[in-house]
Amino acid sequence: MKSSKIVVSKKKINKYSGDLLVAFVGLDEEGAFAGDELLQPLLESLSQYKEFTGKAEEHILLYPPFGPLTDLLSAGLLSCRRLLLIGRGKIQSQIDAGERNETLRIAGGIIASQCKINKIEEVGVVLPHSAGLSDVEVGEYLTEGILLGDYRFLKYKTRKKDEDSYIGIKKVELYSDKHNEAIRTSVVKASHSALAVCVARDMANEPGNGWTPTHFADYAKELAEKLDLKCTVLDKSELAELGMGGIVAVSQGSETPPKLVILEYDPGRKSETILLVGKGLTFDSGGISLKPAQGMMDMKYDMCGGAAVMTVMEAVGREKPDVRVVAIVPASDNMAGGGAIKPGDVITHYGGITCEIENTDAEGRLILADALAYGIEKFQPDCVIDVATLTGAVVVALGHHHAGLLSNNDNLATKIIAAGKQSGEPFWRLPMGEMYAKQIKSPIADTKNTGGKHAGAITAAEFLRQFVGKVPWAHLDIAGTAWEFTEKSYIPKGPSGFGVRTLITLLRQWEKGLFTGNGSETRDK
Repeated sequence: MKSSKIVVSKKKINKYSGDLLVAFVGLDEEGAFAGDELLQPLLESLSQYKEFTGKAEEHILLYPPFGPLTDLLSAGLLSCRRLLLIGRGKIQSQIDAGERNETLRIAGGIIASQCKINKIEEVGVVLPHSAGLSDVEVGEYLTEGILLGDYRFLKYKTRKKDEDSYIGIKKVELYSDKHNEAIRTSVVKASHSALAVCVARDMANEPGNGWTPTHFADYAKELAEKLDLKCTVLDKSELAELGMGGIVAVSQGSETPPKLVILEYDPGRKSETILLVGKGLTFDSGGISLKPAQGMMDMKYDMCGGAAVMTVMEAVGREKPDVRVVAIVPASDNMAGGGAIKPGDVITHYGGITCEIENTDAEGRLILADALAYGIEKFQPDCVIDVATLTGAVVVALGHHHAGLLSNNDNLATKIIAAGKQSGEPFWRLPMGEMYAKQIKSPIADTKNTGGKHAGAITAAEFLRQFVGKVPWAHLDIAGTAWEFTEKSYIPKGPSGFGVRTLITLLRQWEKGLFTGNGSETRDK
């Protein structure tokens, strides 16, 4: 995919002669414009107009030599061809850190959208001074917003010779008068996060015939070779031999064989292990319990959890954290062919738990169960996190604004919520407990794969909990946020890449010994 060059410079902004210079305007306690000293004459002139008031996310694009820019240009104080002013609203020191981060990402998305509208490939940005945030953090979150907002998926577009060939921003130059090396480091981190998200979006945008279990496997192999990771791919015969009845059953109605894709990063020294498991359902027809035609087209997105954990490994491979990370994607599609699993069938999962199938459209938990049980036994992780577009019930409960989080461990849940807040990816923790577990008891098997229409997101998590034992575990149900996520300037229509940045942030902030000590395990009654 296209990559943008990010440069950090101490160069004075009056020396910038490119197509677009971006500056930020806040409001002081009296409501007057506050911005770069060089631009104060312009801001004072603008204050008499109502086109721009400096409110958060408000922006105005100015073209010299018209209007109040004339004097600046004639005096040689500005050399840019366009000036974009972005409002920051009232400058507050008490604002929540997560909100500050998000304000910067949104501003970055606005910059990307203006570049797209005006076909601008190179842009200069004056880093704003933000109360409560260092220039290092400002550079990171603003860059993240620009790169995420610049995303586009054009693979299947046929372009005519006379059509516009603009493919996005090629270069971003950030201007700051201090901490340049530290800002450069933070910008690299932002680039890693944004790249991982954009690759996850690419995977999800692919049609069902363009992204299959084999494509997951091929991506993992390429990543392993490029970034010195270990890749293992188990095919259908190996899955059957290991007793992974869930993955095998879900794939029975399809001509496309399933895969279990494993990527491992080892820091080369004794360390804790984090296991990430992502649902890789590359297309979900519902199987015999066929979904309605309306909305089925979106079921190519049912692999967004798998895309998230695979692309997190791209950032892991580049940044080399001090913690061992293993990612597993059970990959299949769910079709209604002649051999498809039927309601009433009984299957046996890895580890021996039997399951009665009530609804073949509750297939994601079946493939995750095998991957969780196998991964925990093989890799002995200190904690495990699964990511899945698992239930429509979580969309009913939380809409498209929060992802559901269910966990058997307070420490892990708290860390994920905090990482999500920092990343602009909000989670809401839902309860668990025996009263919900009772809903998935089967009269003829150890368990069943649905618990009725009530509390569907919770009973799905209770199903998965049977396969994790006492390992600290969190389940992230991203069905409402993987696509149609809350509209923002840096979030495109379609797949959002939700969860990628939360997991990357969590890994960057990992605390050794998080699960040693008492009181971390929870089990609601």
